[in-house]
Amino acid sequence: METEGNIRLTSVELTSLWQNYMNDTMSICVLNYFLEVVEDEEIHVVLDHALSIAKGHVEFVERIFNREDIPIPIGFTDDDVNLKAPRLYEDTFFLYYTKMMSTGALPYYGSILPNLVKKEIREFFTKCISTSTDLLNESIELLTTKGLIVRPPNISYERDIEYIQKQQFLAGLFGEQRPVTGQEILHIYANIKTTTLVEALTLGFEQVVKSQQVRKHMERGRKIAQKHLEHFTKILHGEDLPTPMTWDHTVTTSNSPPFSDRLMMYHIGFLSCAGIGDYGMAISFTHRRDISGLYLRVMTEVGQYAEDGANIMIENQWMEKPPHAPDRDELTKKKSSHM
Repeated sequence: METEGNIRLTSVELTSLWQNYMNDTMSICVLNYFLEVVEDEEIHVVLDHALSIAKGHVEFVERIFNREDIPIPIGFTDDDVNLKAPRLYEDTFFLYYTKMMSTGALPYYGSILPNLVKKEIREFFTKCISTSTDLLNESIELLTTKGLIVRPPNISYERDIEYIQKQQFLAGLFGEQRPVTGQEILHIYANIKTTTLVEALTLGFEQVVKSQQVRKHMERGRKIAQKHLEHFTKILHGEDLPTPMTWDHTVTTSNSPPFSDRLMMYHIGFLSCAGIGDYGMAISFTHRRDISGLYLRVMTEVGQYAEDGANIMIENQWMEKPPHAPDRDELTKKKSSHM
C-alpha cells in the first residue's frame, strides 16, 4: 500500500524542486554579496530576510533529494561570488532588486502549485508564495518610506456602466486609437519595471565580466532592454501617463566582478525566460492590436536572446542538465549494441 512517505516525486515536483535549488543557490550568492557591501541598515534587514528564505528553500530541497537518493545539483557556490569585490550597485538598487525578484517569484510559484500532488511539496510551495509575498510587502513599504516608489498611473473613475459598441475597441494599427485600458496599463507598467531591472543588471555585468563573449551578450541584452523601454514608455507618454524610474544610475564605476561569468549568464537567462512569460501574459490581457503586436515582436526578440545565451552556457559547459524524460531511442540503441 502506498503512503505519502513512499510515493515517488512526479516529474513536476522533481523539476520544480531542482529549478528552485538552482535559483536559490544563485540568490544566496547575490544576497551574500549585497549584504557584504550594503550600508543602509533598513535595507540590510530586508536583504537578510531574503537570504534566510533562500537558505531555507535550499535546505528543504537537499533534505528531499537525499531522502529520495537524487543527486543534488551543483547550483552556485562560494566559487561563484567574490565577497571582497567593490560595490557594483548602490544600496537602493539592492532594495529594488529584492522587490522585483519577489514579484517574479509569485507567478512562478503560482504556476507550479496547482500541478503538485504530494502534500509536503504542496506545503513547501505554498510557503514559498507566502514568504515571497511577505518579502514583497516589506520591500514595497521600505521603498515607499524612502520615496523611491512611483505609483502606477491614475485613471478617471467611470460614472456609468457601458457596453462596447464599436469594433474599433480592438483596433490600433491604423487610424484613430482608443485610450489604453486599465489592464493594458497594468502590464505595460509591470513590464517597464522588469525591464529597468534587466537594464541595470546587464549594465553592471557588462562592466565586470571576464569573457569578451559574455560581455558582448550583456551589451546586447542592455540594448534590447533600452529599446523595449522606449517602446513601452512611448505608449504611456502618448496617454500623458507617468512611467517608472530607471535604475541604471545606481550602477557604480567598478570593474571588479563580484560574481562568476557563469552566474551572471544564468541570472540574465533566468530573467529573459521570465520576461517571455510576462509578455505572453500581457498579450492575453491586451485588446489593442498595435500593443499586442508589439508584445509579439519583443517576445520573439527576447526568445532569440535567451536561446543565444543558452548556447553560450552550453559552449562553456556552464549549464547543468535538468531532470528530463528518458531518451527511449538512445536506450534502444544501447540495447541493440549489446545483443
